[in-house]
Amino acid sequence: MASSGLLTDLYELNMAANYLERGMGGEATFSLFVRQLPPTRGFLVAAGLEPALEFLEGFGLSEEELDYLGRELGFEDPVLDALGALRFSGDVWAVPEGRVVYANEPLLELTAPIAVAQLVEPYLLNQITFQTTIASKAARCVIAADGRAVVDFALRRTQGLDAALAVARCSSIVGFAATSNVEAARRYGLRPTGTMAHSYIESFASEKEAFRTFARDFPNRTTFLVDTFDTLNGVRTAIEVIEELGLEGSETLGIRLDSGDLHELSHAARKLLDEAGLEGVRIFVSGGLDEVEVDRLVRGGAPIDAFGIGTRMGVSADAPYLDSAYKLVEYDGRPILKLSAQKVTEPGRKQVFRGPDGDVVGLRDEAVPDDHEPLLVPVMRGGQRTGPHRTLETARSLFRSDLERVPQSARTIEDPVAPLPAISKALEELYESAREDALRRAGL
Repeated sequence: MASSGLLTDLYELNMAANYLERGMGGEATFSLFVRQLPPTRGFLVAAGLEPALEFLEGFGLSEEELDYLGRELGFEDPVLDALGALRFSGDVWAVPEGRVVYANEPLLELTAPIAVAQLVEPYLLNQITFQTTIASKAARCVIAADGRAVVDFALRRTQGLDAALAVARCSSIVGFAATSNVEAARRYGLRPTGTMAHSYIESFASEKEAFRTFARDFPNRTTFLVDTFDTLNGVRTAIEVIEELGLEGSETLGIRLDSGDLHELSHAARKLLDEAGLEGVRIFVSGGLDEVEVDRLVRGGAPIDAFGIGTRMGVSADAPYLDSAYKLVEYDGRPILKLSAQKVTEPGRKQVFRGPDGDVVGLRDEAVPDDHEPLLVPVMRGGQRTGPHRTLETARSLFRSDLERVPQSARTIEDPVAPLPAISKALEELYESAREDALRRAGL
């Protein structure tokens, strides 16, 4: 993804210029969190941290970008020189990708000179918010599938190609078995998968000839798309080709249903396959699916082995955004909070402690309570990563472990209830003192 220093909002540049002109170089800590979960989410899955760290590592403004700021926006040379010298040299504490999080828990806290901390806000919010949105939606699809394979089909419907790559990556974190996106598979080490289109079948003289040709060329990855003309007749034709070519023993053989009543058709298709002695041929379904439809099919006992999920997962159709925020919580050693109606923030550098009875949001320098673990870990110090890039397998392992501890009421597909984290006594006390100080500064 692009890493231009101008991937920021103009008001961030305006503020940064003011800070630099006035010598305001104090360290600022900003906290990135989600205020409240959408009604259809009982939990979130943290994602987007790796691209965010890559951006911070390479942060800076090129000569061409500085020329643009001077020429088109009227920034003067002293400010341009100061902006050009900026690099990210701060610290980042964050929740690793794959971990389950809830509302009002920081996903990331960044400490750096305030001008830099301000400029990187839009990029961090963009990447972490979007990828957490997608990972959380995809996780629900995996839960609904209840052990059946789920495949990413979102490339052609995501809102941009960068988004498509991120969707493939995020869905793999939460348990999607493969992706149709070949570049994403190459880039992230995922398993590529694909069958055939209706246009392929329509281009041959007959459905049988199309099936026969494909199976001869790709005997180790043949899934027959059977619903181009008449679904059950397509299943019968697939059976004829399997028997004709002697493919009965292939472990990768399948049929795909992409339209109609998938519950009814999957039962009828399974019956035809079993009667032909093809119990090992898998049934794969697709076509406008999401976790609600998958859950309905699974609970209804449809004999489906795998689901292809695209549009509704790739754009998180029911909840396409999160109410995320990036708020100043400390500046130059002073705890900061916001008292705006319905947007009150907690001051200070924070930590989330996860224990057997739920999460507690506290202060970073608090002692870890017994039987609890801290969720945020230091991922950058002095502008450098604290360790190697975390792998997708690490994220997958963290997700699997965390999901086991998510309450059933938060995992449910219909009307999930999200747990509410508690607030530590130390954070409550800091809030009260910071509130008094803020009101005094406001003359109230």
